[in-house]
Amino acid sequence: MHKHNLLVELLVEELPPKALKKLGAAFAGVLAEQLQAQGLAEADARLTSFASPRRLAAHICGVAARAPDRPVAHKLMPVSVGLDASGAPTQALLKRLAALGADATAVPGLRRAADGKAEALYLDSVQPGVSLAVGLQKALDEALARLPIPKVMSYQPESHGNSDGASAAFVPGWSSVHFVRPAHGLVALHGAEVVAVHALGLRAGRSTRGHRFEAAVDPLPLPDADSYAATLRTQGAVIASYAERSLEMVRQLRQAAASLGARLEVEQGCAGLSTEEIEQRLLDDALVQEVTALVERPTVLVCAFERQFLEVPQECLILTMKANQKYFPLLDAQGRLSHQFLVVSNINPADPSAVIAGNERVVRPRLADARFFYDQDRKRSLESRLLGLAKVVYHNRLGSQGERVERVRAIAGAIAQRLGDAALQRQVEQAALLAKADLLTDMVGEFPELQGIMGRTYALHDGLEPVVAEAIEDHYKPRFAGDALPRNPVGLCVALADKLETLVGLFGIGSLPSGDKDPYALRRHALGVLRMWIERDLPLDWAELLALARPVFGDLITDPSAALTEFVFERLAGSLREQGYGAHEVDAVLALRPTCLAEVPRRLEAVRAFAALPQVAALAAANKRIGNILKKSAAGAPAAPSASDAGAAPVQPQLLAEPAEQALYAALQATLPQTQAQFEAGDYRAHLLGLAALHGPVDAFFESVLVNADDPAVRANRLALLRTLHRAMNRVAELARLA
Repeated sequence: MHKHNLLVELLVEELPPKALKKLGAAFAGVLAEQLQAQGLAEADARLTSFASPRRLAAHICGVAARAPDRPVAHKLMPVSVGLDASGAPTQALLKRLAALGADATAVPGLRRAADGKAEALYLDSVQPGVSLAVGLQKALDEALARLPIPKVMSYQPESHGNSDGASAAFVPGWSSVHFVRPAHGLVALHGAEVVAVHALGLRAGRSTRGHRFEAAVDPLPLPDADSYAATLRTQGAVIASYAERSLEMVRQLRQAAASLGARLEVEQGCAGLSTEEIEQRLLDDALVQEVTALVERPTVLVCAFERQFLEVPQECLILTMKANQKYFPLLDAQGRLSHQFLVVSNINPADPSAVIAGNERVVRPRLADARFFYDQDRKRSLESRLLGLAKVVYHNRLGSQGERVERVRAIAGAIAQRLGDAALQRQVEQAALLAKADLLTDMVGEFPELQGIMGRTYALHDGLEPVVAEAIEDHYKPRFAGDALPRNPVGLCVALADKLETLVGLFGIGSLPSGDKDPYALRRHALGVLRMWIERDLPLDWAELLALARPVFGDLITDPSAALTEFVFERLAGSLREQGYGAHEVDAVLALRPTCLAEVPRRLEAVRAFAALPQVAALAAANKRIGNILKKSAAGAPAAPSASDAGAAPVQPQLLAEPAEQALYAALQATLPQTQAQFEAGDYRAHLLGLAALHGPVDAFFESVLVNADDPAVRANRLALLRTLHRAMNRVAELARLA
């Protein structure tokens, strides 16, 4: 059976740049998957995907012209249903055979096989292998149907044609097409042969289109499937591979930056990383990916703007260059913005001066706008803008931003009281009061991404203390996974209060995340609270914090403590598992709901060390057994007249009659004072390791002592002994979960 490599290309108008990478991977992936499912390609067939602004394509190795025939076994029905007492076929069996294209002549050849307790009839047949034309048509239809397209457009294929002058091979009868962009060409080559398939009103051929302006040949015929990428690069002036195009662009960007003695802005913070790690960071950058999806063959050019614009905070200039113009800012060795920047052009003229001048001309008004906003904003202080926050709606059930600021201020001040002195509280309340004022500035109105950053800049201009200004910027941190935490205690208090106010308020009105929907980013807020609390080792109590935050809302909300506590601990458990802690370790620690979350990592390390001991399995099992015994007693089992009273009573040594219970009591008396001191000192590792000494006495107790003794007093005393042991063993974690 002949096998050749297969190429499929769909030529379209410019695709959405932010979706191009996903579209290319999905198109190629579904094509290969469908061909493999039909037996036309091997499961390990090499797949190469291509995606440029005007094309989606896939190259699949070793595709057969026809799939091999396949034996098929059709389960029909139980023998008792398909055959009557004389062995003749029933009407039910004949109808089932007819549905499969067979008749009564097939009955003698039916196979009997066990099916559970009964015996069933099977029709064995051979399914002819599908031809490539049929199989590829099905695969192509499926690939187009499953493209991750958020919104499609409708058009008439003949009216669009190929707007650049080439004729398209249209399929008659297509009056309207629905796709993300108008399609202008379809290529399907199996080796050197065209495969007769169609899609979006187009019939497959062997010609594609190169670069709009720089292609040497137009249209561009492809000799065979394997020549696709090379032909497009050499004659079409197009790098069809998204990955290769991105690598080439990054190479040129880094080369241009190095020639200027500068570095790319995205490389900031890469000190200590290897060359490969820096390159990967560049390839993962959102701007690099977007520009890769905008050009077919990148050419990097050096441009510049007037140095006077550098008086504007560099964050503003960087954002406007990246967001509005898709330019690459450059930094000097000290991390300061350079007046030079890089542009990625989609053409490569012999004299690039006109392209450079054009890009410099269009960026100038953007920078002038930024400077105008900056100059205008500085004419008013942040404090003068506070009254305006009362007119900005935060949430229709939680009031305005002005009301929210007062809530955050109250919570932040209370946190500062517990973490520092009066000076810290004053700075925290000032920062909390001004933290949202920059929302009313022109600069943040134009560039919402600068909120907080402009607040810090304007606070310094107003003469506020640097720690207060930094807190205004940092109160949004951490904004995403891996983001830096606030850099000083003032920012930490305000950031914690800001996120806590959001969580308590929205949970209090019932706006909880559902499934993958989290419009208020409450999961991110919860993880931010946890990171600040744990990484900065804050001596705060979760229940106390909730008690601080709940009253500032008055009667706007209902008490969210139970639901919010469960939510936060679920986020904490997930985060700890991602950090490499075992599920049983995390469950054991969090089962106790420790209120000081900063202690959780120390408890986990202690549990991990304890779990490595050879005695842990026996101790965990014994701990689980003790818990079950105490639960039964508390539930009203006839262990004592009052199980709860018996459990609360101290151990009476004179009632310990058995040697094993006397030995356990003695071991507790010798061990608990030291482990108690270790626990109170926060040395959880030593506390748990000290409890390992109880392994022998505990085993001996359960081997020779009957807890449910006939004498109620003895029974109650033994329960008291077990309760003392259980309490001591479960202060750091619920050890039964290690069993």
